[in-house]
Amino acid sequence: MEKTWRWFGKKDKITLSMLRQIGVEGIVTALHDIPNGQVWPYDAVVEMRDYIAAAGLRWSVVESLPVCESIKYGGADRDRLIENYIESLAHLGQAGVKTVCYNFMPVLDWARTDLEHPNPDGTSSLYFDRADFAYFDCCILKRKGAEADYAPETMEQVERKRKTMTPEGEHKLVENIIIKTQGFVNGNIREDDERPVEVFRGLLGLYEGITREQLRENLRYFLSAVMPVCDRYGVDLCVHPDDPPLQILGLPRIVSCDDDIRWLLEAVDNPHNGLTFCAGSLSAGAHNDVPRLARKYASRTKFVHLRSTDVLPNGDFKEASHLAGRAGIIDLVRIFEKENPALPMRVDHAPLMLGDEKMGYNAGYSFHGRMLALGQMEGVMAVVDREIAEGKI
Repeated sequence: MEKTWRWFGKKDKITLSMLRQIGVEGIVTALHDIPNGQVWPYDAVVEMRDYIAAAGLRWSVVESLPVCESIKYGGADRDRLIENYIESLAHLGQAGVKTVCYNFMPVLDWARTDLEHPNPDGTSSLYFDRADFAYFDCCILKRKGAEADYAPETMEQVERKRKTMTPEGEHKLVENIIIKTQGFVNGNIREDDERPVEVFRGLLGLYEGITREQLRENLRYFLSAVMPVCDRYGVDLCVHPDDPPLQILGLPRIVSCDDDIRWLLEAVDNPHNGLTFCAGSLSAGAHNDVPRLARKYASRTKFVHLRSTDVLPNGDFKEASHLAGRAGIIDLVRIFEKENPALPMRVDHAPLMLGDEKMGYNAGYSFHGRMLALGQMEGVMAVVDREIAEGKI
């Protein structure tokens, strides 16, 4: 697999020169300065492609060309926004950038409650605490009917937290759930929003009455509209699974399990309609057998995120070492190296270590932690490639 790295553009504190030195081959990035829904101009695409190439690297994957909320919930302007999306895809294809990752998650791209959860070895990792998330939902967001979505034991924890939670603690939860994990990727919430909870409530309100079936139909509508331009320019569009693959905030989730992936690929059965196989997102759902999913969908996978999680008995989950956790990453490398070896791969959500926590990196995107993970994956791939050459797998 191609060793790629998510890079946040020229303002990223991690430079392309640094990435070239640690063995990165391809860059995963986007035109972050262009607001969601606007066309990516051809000249801007070419400028970014050439800037990356000048550093001896390749713009391997777009992550992400955002799908606007109006497309997801079926707003009055969705056709206009889809036309803009089609034009952006055409410009990418014309410039030779052929793999585009996107997601169809309503409102939140991903959710964690703690961005620096301490580990015994002195590092820290991302963490999802179900009770903390329920507290945010029920006591800060105050979503109508939220209490019914959580188990009684979780609500008991929420009541205990209610008695001890400080304003600083509530502010931290808001930051972690709807600001620091969203704003840096040109998301719905900006880091300078003065009233983020109110903005967030408004976004949730857009999905009132939108069922799982309706969201599926809206995804089918979107994919049917964009596949012709993908066919014309050879662009692969690959959906990112829900993160976490669980029901949250009363929103429908439609890329969380085997049935969802099968439906997606069959609903618009086109070779350019593919999957971003995020092992971390899938492994956060105890219902998912991640290696089995990899075997089943290797041929329709266009991009791989190699990371892993540990799911705790109470439903909490945390980011695991890239060599541990329930994703079974070594098995995944064996599957993809044998079945679809040219795939771009990036490591993801690595721990904060060796001073990463002082650098102000985007949540989940440390330098030293990801460098360690990339080295681990490079070693695993070398062993697996030898196994394949010797006919052992």
